Amino acid sequence: MGIQLLSISHKTAPLEIRRLFAFTEGQQEHLLCALKEEGGVQESVVIATCNRTEVYTYVEDSARRQNLFQKLQRLLLREASALKEEHITDYLRFYQDEKAAHHLFLVASGLDSMVMGEDQILGQVKKAHEQAREVGTAGKYLNTLFRYAVTCAKKIKTETDLSKSSVSTATLAIKAAEETLGTLNGKRIMVIGGTGQIGGIVLKNLYSMKGLHIYSTIRNVALTHDAHLKSESNTIIDYKERYHYVDDMDVIISATASPHYTLAYSKVSAQIRTDKPRVFVDLAVPVDIEEKITEIPGTFLFNMDDFEDLARANNQAKKQAAREAGGILEEYEEDFMRWMIFQLAVPRIQKTKEWMLAEAEKKGFEKAIDKLFYHIRENASPKELKSFFECIGEP
Repeated sequence: MGIQLLSISHKTAPLEIRRLFAFTEGQQEHLLCALKEEGGVQESVVIATCNRTEVYTYVEDSARRQNLFQKLQRLLLREASALKEEHITDYLRFYQDEKAAHHLFLVASGLDSMVMGEDQILGQVKKAHEQAREVGTAGKYLNTLFRYAVTCAKKIKTETDLSKSSVSTATLAIKAAEETLGTLNGKRIMVIGGTGQIGGIVLKNLYSMKGLHIYSTIRNVALTHDAHLKSESNTIIDYKERYHYVDDMDVIISATASPHYTLAYSKVSAQIRTDKPRVFVDLAVPVDIEEKITEIPGTFLFNMDDFEDLARANNQAKKQAAREAGGILEEYEEDFMRWMIFQLAVPRIQKTKEWMLAEAEKKGFEKAIDKLFYHIRENASPKELKSFFECIGEP
């Protein structure tokens, strides 16, 4: 068929490995171009989120597909500066054709997420597809695959309970803080990165809770953002001033795309004067908060890998919805596979039409049809032949 997928995700790799593949938008575009120019692929889309990095490609020529996995792997590891990382290939997974398409349907619908049914992934899949279209690396086959996957995900979201009362990593972050401290009522909570997608969801969830004192950072206080303006309990602070507020905080949640620490151990410890329990939650990949921060007495640190137990409980509760979603997913997958097989068969269909017209001109239309059926009989397996005649049904 020609569709390939190279994947690394929360299911195959720990956070310390996944952070190597947390590509910026510029790196994603660079990889897309390299896949076309050096990898020889006709089409490509790169999905890069906090929990997964996946490279989808389409290569028409079967000869070019030989050793393609090694080419994709080399380019991906090179972009991640991980070519010399020991055992790094143990964390990669390679899928082809039906399995690659099936995986995208699972991803887009939230069925492959750490938190089953979470909402963010659909937007991330759409964004990745749009980026590839803008760069010029998504063509007929991947455009159609992603369109089917997104449409399927939307139907699952509408017709099942999979995404209703959705639990996301953002809500898990708040739950972890609440369980650690016993209650969040009256607590001071700082959100770093509230203008981002995940940080914005954190703020939205916090706004719905009563009795909180919320502080959100912004890099330019003069350029306020909608996510920061929806609650009277929210105090906007300049990102540069974040360390000055650390001692007063009970919970600090960081969710940025920064390549550097937003909270470094030395600067945090220098500000701590009050002895009390504090919860730090790191929702970024690569990490925002230096792990050494746990050496400060009374400090609790949670990162993406720590949410697996909470996510497992959510996923258990959504098993029935997942089964319903599976039925919808199967329907759309079959529709896509029919489209794909037909598209790939178009040249053969055209040749068959030309052959039949030539036969009809020589011997008549009825003889041409008979010859076609005899040809099918002689070249199909018994199972294929049975399926063919069941498919055409009664006239």
